[in-house]
Amino acid sequence: MKILMATMGLDIGGAETHIVELAKELKHRGHEIAVVSNGGVYVPEITAAGIRHYEAPLHRRTLSDMRRSLTVLREVIRTEKPDVVHAHARIPAFLCGRLQKSMGFPFVTSCHGVYQVSGALRLLSNWGDRTLAVSEDIRDYLIRQYNIPPQHITLTINGIDTDKFSPEISGEAVRREFQLGDAPVVGHVSRLDAETALTARQLIESAPALDRAFPGVRILIVGGGTAYEELLSRAREVNRTMGRDCLVLTGPRTDVNLLAAACDLFVGVSRAALEAMAACRPVILSGAQGHTGLFTPDLLDKAVDTNFCCRTDPAATQAQLLADVTAALSLPAGEREKLGQYGRSVVQQHYSVHRMTDDCLSVYDQVRRRRHRVVMSGYYGFSNAGDDAILEAIKQAIHEASDDVAVTVLSNDPELTRKQYGMDAIPRFRVCKVFSALRRSDALLSGGGSLLQDTTSTRSLLYYLSVIRCAQWLGKPVMLYANGIGPVRRPANRRRVKKVVERATLVTLRDHSSARELADMGVSRRDLHVTADPVFHLSPAPVERGQELLQTAGLTPGAPFVAVSVRDWPNTGDFCRELARLCDHLRRAHGMEVLFLLMQPSRDRAAARQVQGLMKEPSFLLDEPCTPRELMSVLGQARLCLAMRLHTLIFAARMAVPSMGLVYDPKVDSYLQELELPAAGHVDSFDGDEAIRRADAMMADYDTVLARLRQKSAQLTQAARENERLLLEMLEQHEN
Repeated sequence: MKILMATMGLDIGGAETHIVELAKELKHRGHEIAVVSNGGVYVPEITAAGIRHYEAPLHRRTLSDMRRSLTVLREVIRTEKPDVVHAHARIPAFLCGRLQKSMGFPFVTSCHGVYQVSGALRLLSNWGDRTLAVSEDIRDYLIRQYNIPPQHITLTINGIDTDKFSPEISGEAVRREFQLGDAPVVGHVSRLDAETALTARQLIESAPALDRAFPGVRILIVGGGTAYEELLSRAREVNRTMGRDCLVLTGPRTDVNLLAAACDLFVGVSRAALEAMAACRPVILSGAQGHTGLFTPDLLDKAVDTNFCCRTDPAATQAQLLADVTAALSLPAGEREKLGQYGRSVVQQHYSVHRMTDDCLSVYDQVRRRRHRVVMSGYYGFSNAGDDAILEAIKQAIHEASDDVAVTVLSNDPELTRKQYGMDAIPRFRVCKVFSALRRSDALLSGGGSLLQDTTSTRSLLYYLSVIRCAQWLGKPVMLYANGIGPVRRPANRRRVKKVVERATLVTLRDHSSARELADMGVSRRDLHVTADPVFHLSPAPVERGQELLQTAGLTPGAPFVAVSVRDWPNTGDFCRELARLCDHLRRAHGMEVLFLLMQPSRDRAAARQVQGLMKEPSFLLDEPCTPRELMSVLGQARLCLAMRLHTLIFAARMAVPSMGLVYDPKVDSYLQELELPAAGHVDSFDGDEAIRRADAMMADYDTVLARLRQKSAQLTQAARENERLLLEMLEQHEN
């Protein structure tokens, strides 16, 4: 990929070193990298690595500097044409965000610390399409202060090059350069600005006391910034008072690995602390944001949580820091060596530059331009497990088939769709947004599910037909994706469906009854593909998760059970009472507990409780929020399934669990025929005695039914893969 990074500057600092190491590793892996910044001491290092650098005053937020930076960024983006723009600080992110609106490039950010969020400063915050957070507390801050969806944040690390920072690196050249001699050396590396220089100030003021405890001790402070001259002046005063050069301020340096190697003890935070740890140096974690103390194994979790920045602890007093430095230098050499070795092992295990780069590449892959863009229209965002399963299955199947297809979903609840599945989504009833998405797309996928039917309402049918017609009017190919057709009863609606199907670029159907329904409408095209419901491609949640949910519902682990799925439906007479008789019989005669599942809780809960209330035997209700994959895992552990909802039957078939249908709609009857499974009866004329007879017959022939269903499920799983093969073929044929 071609990646453009934008940051304030490239002087000494944890975020700056993070960017340098990331850029170099990305370059090493074959990506093309350019950086825009105000410049700094690391520019020669990145240019020597073959990384282009452009200069812009991104470190200032005056109006004139921001205008200048905006001009430079716009020209660089036009010239470089990056696949991804990655901003690393507030001002660069704000300016890149402004440009993204007109230039449309994929845009990610990294958050290296917490910022003020009040007033106008909040307006200067833009977190891009995706965000990388370098610690858990920063991730929580982004969620809390900016309402960024958790699935849009990737937790990453400050990756350290453990070959560059290593106990094999010698510090002798630095010791000679600054005439450090053989006395103990306390090191500190930081950007020396007014707000970050607390530790440097405290070390300077502690020098006389440390000299009394450890005669000849040297304190090496590395870094530059707005407070550097003031600190240098104070250090010279302290040195004059002491009568020797105890304090050495080097200014900004890029050979930090050599400087760390010259130290016996390091004091600092964040990336600088991790670099010293990689060099096997014991580290006191102390900075402007907090003081945690000498890093030992028992402090690992606390340190990791704040990216070794100590934000959960109060800042040190000078006396506290002096006491900790004194105690650390007083440790036997062997103890200090053990602490250094432990620190290096932590960096090697958790903070490699390779993992940091992998994290970034994963985020780049989420946002980068795909070769194909499709819009998906269906019954999504209504918290219906069946249709949500279709959505998740299609997402999984497309991703497995090709990494070059981006999907935008028309959803009733876009935020829920984004949160649950990490997919781009827009409101399905916002006409302008739908039109814009279709105009930018390469194709429309209408489906899956039973969209083209008028049992629910003609209004629902007209909605889906309107979306299809809009795409066709825009000249976009339309795929009817694993559709279940019908029933379509009204003559005018049948004509509408016939016309749309005949004009569709590609039609795949989930069952043969849908093909027969289209033939009855007069659709004569010979290229109708009967595949299978997308859910046959969906993987269930782990077995352990299903077992947890069963225990939550109150079932004894390992107890055989029948899973029952019912929904509200008008004019069903004594259906609930007769179904309760069947459930009682299954428990008494076949030893199965009865567990009610809710596919769409708002519409299923009342019906399930009604049947439960009419039963004489005890029963259970799983009334926990469940994802489709979790429901599949639960169903996979059932012995039998009684299902009114079609996708409960499909879930059960996917998991090879014998089922009986409670038919309320012709689509349920059709799929039972497809699966070669019996119906317990029709809900509008349900006969409990006949249902019991059919259930007994199935249980008597259980092994045969199970073997046939396993074979059928495997066939349908294979057939479901045809949907993606045909989709990719269509996109290739219609590529501009």
